[in-house]
Amino acid sequence: MNFKELQQQLAQTDTSLIAVSKTKPNEQIMELYDLGQRDFGENRVQEMADKYNALPKDIRWHFIGHLQTNKVKYMADFVHLVHSVDRQKVLKEINKRAKQSGRVIDCLLQFHIAEEESKFGFDLPEAKAMLEGPAFQNFEHVRICGVMGMATFTDDQEKVRREFQALHRIFDTLREAYFFEQPHFKEISMGMSGDYPLAQEEGSTMVRIGSLLFGPRN
Repeated sequence: MNFKELQQQLAQTDTSLIAVSKTKPNEQIMELYDLGQRDFGENRVQEMADKYNALPKDIRWHFIGHLQTNKVKYMADFVHLVHSVDRQKVLKEINKRAKQSGRVIDCLLQFHIAEEESKFGFDLPEAKAMLEGPAFQNFEHVRICGVMGMATFTDDQEKVRREFQALHRIFDTLREAYFFEQPHFKEISMGMSGDYPLAQEEGSTMVRIGSLLFGPRN
């Protein structure tokens, strides 16, 4: 599938495309940029910072990898959206660095929806405890815009569908309890190259697609 076909397919449900450009050279990123793509996802802070410095400044950089607190300072000046906030310690550091940069940084809460042990993320009780806790009320330089999750890597389509449905229920629960009438809380980041049509059917607002656009990872 080429870029334009993918765009047309996603446009049917108003789903945003995050082009996952990790390990890809700037030349390949610019090929998509020249076709109109502006949202790119990276999973290593240093690589993303290097690309930010080298590439056009209207690119919106999405951080989608497991985030270490000691790396937040390298992206606080420019990151557009952090998809992978998986613990309060990370959110606290993002808030601290965003304050120093004079910004409010948009973030998604990552939830553990897959049965694979390797996936990071909150469960719903942990997220509720954080959102109701006193520390969160002082995080004035982060804005929670929704949720993110990764489904199990499997050929079992119904299993993947159930996991996407579970994430959507978490989104609905949080919106009702903590973000009611806050229009910025609207993103459900789920779906990758192998499962994005299912994610689209289950209400994804953002899909993170790499190999379909760029070919196999380098």
